[in-house]
Amino acid sequence: MRFKLPYSLSGLMREQARWRRRIAKAVASPTEAITARAAKPRAGRARLSEISGFGTNPGRLRMLEYVPASAGKDSPLVVVIHGCLQNAEGYAKGSGWTKLANENGIILLFPEQRRENNNNLCFNWFRPSAVARDRGELMSIRQMIEHAGDRHEVDQSRVYVHGLSAGAAMAAALLVTYPEMFAAGQLVAGLPYGVARDAVTALSVMKSGPRQSAEDLADLARRVSPNTINWPSVSIWHGAADRIVTPQNARASLQQWLHLHQLQEAGGRMSRDRGGLVHHWDDGTAKPRVEFRLLDSLDHGLPIKPARRPPSQQQPYMLEAALSAPNEFVRSFVSP
Repeated sequence: MRFKLPYSLSGLMREQARWRRRIAKAVASPTEAITARAAKPRAGRARLSEISGFGTNPGRLRMLEYVPASAGKDSPLVVVIHGCLQNAEGYAKGSGWTKLANENGIILLFPEQRRENNNNLCFNWFRPSAVARDRGELMSIRQMIEHAGDRHEVDQSRVYVHGLSAGAAMAAALLVTYPEMFAAGQLVAGLPYGVARDAVTALSVMKSGPRQSAEDLADLARRVSPNTINWPSVSIWHGAADRIVTPQNARASLQQWLHLHQLQEAGGRMSRDRGGLVHHWDDGTAKPRVEFRLLDSLDHGLPIKPARRPPSQQQPYMLEAALSAPNEFVRSFVSP
């Protein structure tokens, strides 16, 4: 291998410094390397830090996190799961989650898909092996949650999950498979748990909605966690004009979670706000058990408040709307 010789003293010094860093990295112990990567965020990653060594990681995912200065002992943890054609960095920039974390002392965990797992960077919510208990991508995310919870002394009663599209389907799988780990979840433009078994059926459900009855949808979840009595609260958001994941999936998700909570659809409170139709189902507590929002004229994506960003910083599937889904989730479910 040939190397180009620097033609100035400053260039030579930079080359020597570069090689010293490479040698130091090569001889560093695994523990030292993990500590260094965890402590220093990567440049241009919206101050997210990558964490290695969080577990066996059978799903071969990346773990990134954001810990604001306002976080302390017993802070809440929100798991934020991006959609297809997205990554953790872009999602953090476009969604406003880091701003919410700063304002509310929230620790954020960002699982990130690798292209070698899915060429479109989708989480594989439709593969049974990826969403089975203690296997695949689901197990990797569980290990991330446990690792972050231990390191940051998270309040275990205040762990939440938020996801968009395929990320929302993955969030639903987490809520169903590990219900004891979560207080609540927000599913934006997602799909019910268990309605696909491969890519072909996934595409069919995305286009036409699931064929199962409401009771059958609930049974899909009960079979995974048969001893669960107290299911997590859930907030379901969907655009009425979604052309990628039909809103029928949101209605099916609603039926799945109403049955799990043993709530009657007629018992909810319906209203309209700036975004569109809103339904709440309560059980006497301060926070809703099930929330359903169908947003007028919204296509497929995450509804966020308008922000002044140049086109080069705009993220895919981030849609300007009257309401911000992350803001409303924090206000209604995460805040004390």
